[in-house]
Amino acid sequence: MQKSQSKICFFVSDLHGHPDRYEKLIEAISAELPDVVFIGGDILPGLSMVRALDFGHQDFIQGFIVPKLSFLKENLGDDYPSIFIILGNDDGKFIEQSLLDAAVEGYWQYAHDRRIRLGQFTLYGYAYIPPTPFQLKDWERYDVSRYVDPGCVPIEEGTHSIPISDHELKYATIQNDLEKLTKTDDLSNSVFLFHSPPYATKLDRAPLDGKMIDHIPLDVHVGSIAIQRFIESRQPLVTLHGHIHESARLTGSWKDRIGRTWMFNASHDGPELSLIRFDLFHPEDATRNLL
Repeated sequence: MQKSQSKICFFVSDLHGHPDRYEKLIEAISAELPDVVFIGGDILPGLSMVRALDFGHQDFIQGFIVPKLSFLKENLGDDYPSIFIILGNDDGKFIEQSLLDAAVEGYWQYAHDRRIRLGQFTLYGYAYIPPTPFQLKDWERYDVSRYVDPGCVPIEEGTHSIPISDHELKYATIQNDLEKLTKTDDLSNSVFLFHSPPYATKLDRAPLDGKMIDHIPLDVHVGSIAIQRFIESRQPLVTLHGHIHESARLTGSWKDRIGRTWMFNASHDGPELSLIRFDLFHPEDATRNLL
């Protein structure tokens, strides 16, 4: 009898520098030996957490994450999983070089704006999200146009940790980026590692009920219209998302589906690690545990 195929994956997102969440992830990897681990952005602690943890450095990646992965890699040997990572809107882009350095050292592959072969599957990474009310704009893009929701800060009016051209600030869009990234590729066996969820799904619901700005009611869905349209038209196999921590609690679901595409959101507004497990050959059987 032919052995059925499987490619077991872990997906986490929005760990926000909490050491216990990283430790739980590493424990789960050690115990279950997944083939692939996806990390969907917002990986760093805020400045207040860095001070509270009394790190003698500002590089959380090289000072905390990499030593943990180094120990894991030494222990697991050939069972060390393929790890793919992107940053999120709370991660300053200045830290990108540290991720690339860790990639050179073999701890993970940096997936943003890249197309990566994964056996018979293809991975695409994309970290940008639509404009938010927050000031840091390193990982924000206009969505399908220069429209900004009430209460949100336009891209060019926020702050950036590295220089960016005026033209990119004002005219780059998520919609155009996704077209350039995928071109005419066949996406039937593709996995997308996004930070933003798609608009108007079970994955992008924010706690904005009844809130108004200048007498204008706020939209409770805050995901990307470009990503929603992209999924509808191109139908990848699986898309992975984070960013909106409250969505699973508010909608009662951490997963959704558009056509044939299974969509998972691993962000979580509790203290636990939200760990999604799925098999790329059977994404319909995905599970989530709060550890």
